[in-house]
Amino acid sequence: MDALDLARWQFGVTTVYHFLFVPLTIGLGVFVAGLQTAWHRTGKEHYLRLTKFFGKLFLINFAMGVVTGIVQEFQFGMNWSEYSTFVGDVFGAPLALEALLAFFMESTFLGLWIFGWDRLPKRVHLACIWAAAIGSNLSAYFILAANAWMKHPVGYEVVDGRARMTDLWAVLTNSTALAQVPHVVGAAFIVAGGFVLAVSGYWLLRTRAPMWRGAARAALVMTAVAGAVVAGSGDLSAKLTYEQQPMKLASAEGLERDTAGAPFTIVPGVEVPKLLSFLSTGDFDATVQGTEDLQRRYEERFGPGDYRPDQAVVFWSYRVMISFGLTTVGLSVLGLWLTRRRRDLPPWLARLFVLALPLPLLAVTAGWLLSEIGRQPWTVTGELLTAASVSPGVSLTEVAVSLTIFTLLYGALAVAEAVLLARHVRRGPEESEPAPAAERLEPSLMY
Repeated sequence: MDALDLARWQFGVTTVYHFLFVPLTIGLGVFVAGLQTAWHRTGKEHYLRLTKFFGKLFLINFAMGVVTGIVQEFQFGMNWSEYSTFVGDVFGAPLALEALLAFFMESTFLGLWIFGWDRLPKRVHLACIWAAAIGSNLSAYFILAANAWMKHPVGYEVVDGRARMTDLWAVLTNSTALAQVPHVVGAAFIVAGGFVLAVSGYWLLRTRAPMWRGAARAALVMTAVAGAVVAGSGDLSAKLTYEQQPMKLASAEGLERDTAGAPFTIVPGVEVPKLLSFLSTGDFDATVQGTEDLQRRYEERFGPGDYRPDQAVVFWSYRVMISFGLTTVGLSVLGLWLTRRRRDLPPWLARLFVLALPLPLLAVTAGWLLSEIGRQPWTVTGELLTAASVSPGVSLTEVAVSLTIFTLLYGALAVAEAVLLARHVRRGPEESEPAPAAERLEPSLMY
């Protein structure tokens, strides 16, 4: 094992950990904004209680996401200076937009929302949480646009060994980004929906309060709709992967040789004939390239080397992503059917929602592993190898020490996060104080 291996492990550990908070922040922010909108429109107290309750869970998760995200930026200079040098002129614009526009918008309006209770007019206060939620989704867009460029670089030229951006619009409207953004954001709403369903299921097993039934019903709708978005964008992503990253597609399916009418492998030994060709191109008889044939072509094009990613990780992460994601969405569709016509959520299904809490988190983690490990051995596909991206002056000992420190620190943060969330969930929503007579009027009469 050398410094490159440990640097990859360190970036993988910190990124996976950070990514556990990001999707929940993206989806839960919109859910909280929806709850506050319902309170604003109806004046019903239980919407206010749910807004403040899930709002605190959102803030705990947001704070942890910010702390863990900052560490990643330091790693670009610590362990990946050659990568930073190559991509800096391209990444500068989308990441600057993310920091100066999206994250500034998100954090500023979130601060106003936190401290604006009973200080800002209700409509202004409501606009603050919506602005924060929109900001978090904009952040996702700009970061995913930068990430998509690594998979499918466009709008650039290489000058003196560095990528120079020639077309910002091409970078921001990269076809890979346009497919990746709805897929990842949709997955984020599934994570948030699964989280709300687990919390609501926990309380429905303790009390049959109508507000928890309403929260669960809203989460069921959000998760089911997000599942449809993920499925549609996933189909588009598969077709783009066939064109832009054929090695990743072949590795995800364990396909070794170019095959006309390629089967889709559910698990080893269980295949659906010609389905992979159809999903990749819309043609049942299309040829899908295999890993061994691609390896030979890449050696002829790029020179000697192993251009295959870790086959086992890519193959199984693809199946974990699909199976766990489908299970979560399937449970939500089942829940919508069983709660139609204002019926209560069955206790057995409430228990399932609690037990299923880890599934969407594992699904998005597996999806990240598929996306990033499937790109290996490239950091920038066709331009920069991972082996050429690591900082040349960093020793094995230095990376090992920083990896150990980060792992211990993140372990402590994980315990703190779990304790804070569990404590707040068990405590439940706070009772609202009686409002003055003027505030008990319908919102439309207050302005």
